[in-house]
Amino acid sequence: MKVQLPVRKAILNRRTYEAPAEGRADKLRLDFNENTTGCSPAVRRALARLTAKELAMYPEYQASTARLARYFGVHPEELLLANGGDDALRVFFDTFVEAGSSVLICEPTFPMYRYYAEIYGARISAMRYGNEMEFPLDGVIAELSENPRLLFLANPNNPTGTLFGFNELRKILCAATHTAVVMDEAYAEFSDFSAVSWIRKFPNLFVARTFSKVAGLASLRLGAVIACKESLAFVRRAMPPFPVNLAALVAAEAAVKDRATMQAYVNEVKHLRVWLAAELRKLGVPSFPSAGNFLLANFGPKGPALFRKLEKQGILLRERTKDMGPGFVRISIGTSAEMNRLVKTIRKEWKALA
Repeated sequence: MKVQLPVRKAILNRRTYEAPAEGRADKLRLDFNENTTGCSPAVRRALARLTAKELAMYPEYQASTARLARYFGVHPEELLLANGGDDALRVFFDTFVEAGSSVLICEPTFPMYRYYAEIYGARISAMRYGNEMEFPLDGVIAELSENPRLLFLANPNNPTGTLFGFNELRKILCAATHTAVVMDEAYAEFSDFSAVSWIRKFPNLFVARTFSKVAGLASLRLGAVIACKESLAFVRRAMPPFPVNLAALVAAEAAVKDRATMQAYVNEVKHLRVWLAAELRKLGVPSFPSAGNFLLANFGPKGPALFRKLEKQGILLRERTKDMGPGFVRISIGTSAEMNRLVKTIRKEWKALA
């Protein structure tokens, strides 16, 4: 029987988003900004206490939402939990975007903004970061006069590490009179900056957070959307009744109770990203100031060959040659031992390529 499925044009015109290659567990994973130290021991203990009866029930959210809202410093009605950070971004398209409407992004950035925009058939307006990874504030303000449905701002930005402050944010929010402004704060804990305190001042502000990075819960998939109660009510209408699994809720609650473990990880990242930049500078390799748990560096024309050599030795980095130019790479900050191994191997292979 011959069948022709009625697939949407937006799906036919794009490639499948490729997840990381399988078999990464035993390698030095500095490619996806994971917390390589792992989650708090308190998380594993909490998960072990889950009963068979609890796992057989549909999850309940009220108590967990209240506890996690306290962690973010907001009211429960200002917090919406989602199935990972990616799902926390998708819900904005379900809420605000129709085929043909406009979405504004600043590239290079997290690829899921463009991914979802293409799937939903949106028109994409893209600003570009400067050669020194300067945030394109003037261009963003100008484009907001065209009233795009959504503006996505990763802050700190991935992969540039760029961070802008409250002065820039105020200008953007005041200009976005007909635009939902999504601040993607996946790396906020490493930057000492968050827009969460402004949600009641600006009803067009939505903050997306994740438990994949600082809490080390990437495999459990838990994200969050934070906004004023009235604006978040619209987003809630686009959510299914059971978007988050019980294990993710239990793990997140345990993680935020153990703030000391998260803070120790943050402190180590801040120290090691400065150290890594200095070590790369000794090799003549420029990097860019970062407020995330990663560093963007430019190894130039010899970079791709270096990255292949590192990969053969089980060291995975996030190469950005295709969208930023030959030699650009994003390096996640791992443990001290992992970073020493990385630098030692780079020194050896870099010298061989000279």
